[in-house]
Amino acid sequence: MNNAAYSPKDVQPKKNMERKVSVMSSQLIGSEIIKLAAEVNEKIKNGVQVFNLTIGDFNPKIFPIPAGLKKEIIAAYTNDETNYPAADGVLELRKEVAGLIEKRQGLKYDTNEILIAGGARPIIYAIFRTLIDTGDKILFPVPSWNNNHYTHLSSGNYEQQILIETSPENNFMPTATDLAPHLSKVALVSLCSPLNPTGTTFTKKDLSEICDLIIAENERRGPNAKPLYLLYDQIYWALTFGEVKHYDPVSLRPAMRPYTIFVDGISKSLAATGVRVGWAIGPKTIIDSMKSLLSHVGAWAPKAEQIATAKFLANLDEYDAFHVDFKAKINDRLIAFHNGLQSLKKKGYQVDSIAPQAAIYLTIQFALQGKHTQDGQMLSSTKDVTKYILDEAKLAVVPFYAFGASTDSSWYRLSVGTCKLEDVKIIIENLDIAIGKLS
Repeated sequence: MNNAAYSPKDVQPKKNMERKVSVMSSQLIGSEIIKLAAEVNEKIKNGVQVFNLTIGDFNPKIFPIPAGLKKEIIAAYTNDETNYPAADGVLELRKEVAGLIEKRQGLKYDTNEILIAGGARPIIYAIFRTLIDTGDKILFPVPSWNNNHYTHLSSGNYEQQILIETSPENNFMPTATDLAPHLSKVALVSLCSPLNPTGTTFTKKDLSEICDLIIAENERRGPNAKPLYLLYDQIYWALTFGEVKHYDPVSLRPAMRPYTIFVDGISKSLAATGVRVGWAIGPKTIIDSMKSLLSHVGAWAPKAEQIATAKFLANLDEYDAFHVDFKAKINDRLIAFHNGLQSLKKKGYQVDSIAPQAAIYLTIQFALQGKHTQDGQMLSSTKDVTKYILDEAKLAVVPFYAFGASTDSSWYRLSVGTCKLEDVKIIIENLDIAIGKLS
């Protein structure tokens, strides 16, 4: 597999850095998304109108947080809720999280099996640091978000990752067949559904088969060996569309409970990326260890936001009402882009898209490698195509190699969280003109 984006040979420590910083930090791979963002921002600074659909975030003017949540945040600060929260999160919020997942997912967890932190990122970091020893291997599919960096941060070694490159034929979701050859060699499987960057989801059948393999592997290892754990990131689970249904390992296979740690929070489900309230759900022994680790890091969510989130989640009618409009606005944009790209495909252009399923992302394709521009330049790589689409169509999207896929992949993530619906028509027209110039 051509996977230069994650290759350890590209991240050797520089000689002038070896004596100044740790080997881990000197070998840390920079974010490809940040590199692209720098180019986009330079164009914007120079007065170029760019439709920047690279960011997995929301424009608060288009997608504000729920009015009730904002009211409770203000009230909490007015009431001086500004001191340290409990290390595992305020009890009121852990109770409401337990209620949310029981009423909406059928999952029953006690408050001491829930850990609150400042968003999903410290939760993911804590899972890796809690479960991974030096020499342990981590298995995850690509494209996927940041698993390579968390592997490196927890082990100091990108070579401890096993990457499974997925395909459009299965909506870029891994299957049991993909994972099976590697499970005996790894300590942790990291999965996400709905998936960032694709906006696609596990089917019930595919996730059930993966769970069966993990259960069988743990039975093979026996009670005295270190288990094979599953990190299950479901941060987008509330944002499914149409007939698409979210599935989770423990509901499908209760025997997965001792091995599964969920990642969740409000950042995506309530358009609250900057509010920084996330949570882990899992076995008490693991949650306790994660709490100890994060208490040293100081990665708790602010107390006022925790209390506000607890009060908001206490009224699930308001929670559900918010999603009616919120999800409709997201889905309208995803469908408009999908339909627009399919119209370009029908014209014979080498573009494609996967019908939207969930989250705020659309999987799109620009298979334009080998095409020539009007001045005779050949688009020989995905980077060339990305730059051409940015320069000519004024559209910024993220190539899948930024998420670990092969550098010659022609697939991209398009995010609609900052997009106005009326912009979709302009973007499709820009693409029509830009791609039409190629020969």
